[in-house]
Amino acid sequence: MTEPSESLHVTEPASSSICEVLQILGAKWAFLVLDELLGGPVRFNQLKKKVSVIKTQSLTDTLRHLEKNGLVRRQVFPTVPVTVEYSLTEKGSDFQTALKEMEKWVHKWGNQKESSI
Repeated sequence: MTEPSESLHVTEPASSSICEVLQILGAKWAFLVLDELLGGPVRFNQLKKKVSVIKTQSLTDTLRHLEKNGLVRRQVFPTVPVTVEYSLTEKGSDFQTALKEMEKWVHKWGNQKESSI
């Protein structure tokens, strides 16, 4: 008997690929955080100011999720108080291409009124 995930990959490769991406980037604010980190390493409080729409706990959860999935690197500096800096891994930086394509799509289709109802 095959595993359910194996049969899903065989019968619906496009759907399973999208599901995999959503599992990795499924955190509500993941795209916004990744976009901010494309500019280079940022300390937590700097990132918090840049993405002020995100509550502190949600930002922490998003960063942990992205770190767990290998897109973000967390570096702790032994200062008083401790300084934490976040940056993109190679995997996270590689996502830049997808973000740029999404930005193109938004410029073309975003904020349009639905013309036919």
